[in-house]
Amino acid sequence: MTADLTIRRATTADLPAIITMLADDQLGTNRESVDDMTPYEQAFAAIDADPNQLLVVAERKDELVGTLQLTIIPGLSRRGSCRGLIEAVRVAAPARGSGLGTTLIRWAIEESRHRGATLVQLTSDKTRTEAHRFYTNLGFENSHEGFKLKLT
Repeated sequence: MTADLTIRRATTADLPAIITMLADDQLGTNRESVDDMTPYEQAFAAIDADPNQLLVVAERKDELVGTLQLTIIPGLSRRGSCRGLIEAVRVAAPARGSGLGTTLIRWAIEESRHRGATLVQLTSDKTRTEAHRFYTNLGFENSHEGFKLKLT
């Protein structure tokens, strides 16, 4: 199912579809909205201007079916190595279960390697048990406990 798939850098024209995918989710439904695109456009401009950020979409037959953001983080630990951080992975509802998520994550791993990263990491909400199984099946280890602090 991936022969007709293109993974490419997102453009501002892709924002409505990306936000729709972010909102079509048990957690995103209450925190995302396409009613006002201004904050998303501002965030996109910052992401797009940063060479260590890559927001991508997966496109099939002129339809956006997936997205993720990859951040390359330079660091001093691990002998000065970089790490890839995968965030906001979403697959459009009609494409779920097709292997697209696996394709996106494997793409992000290879892109991280290509950009010099020696480690790839991600976080997943504790309530997303199916996602945890998915990431474990792809070889990720649940090695750390994550912490977040909401800033208002």
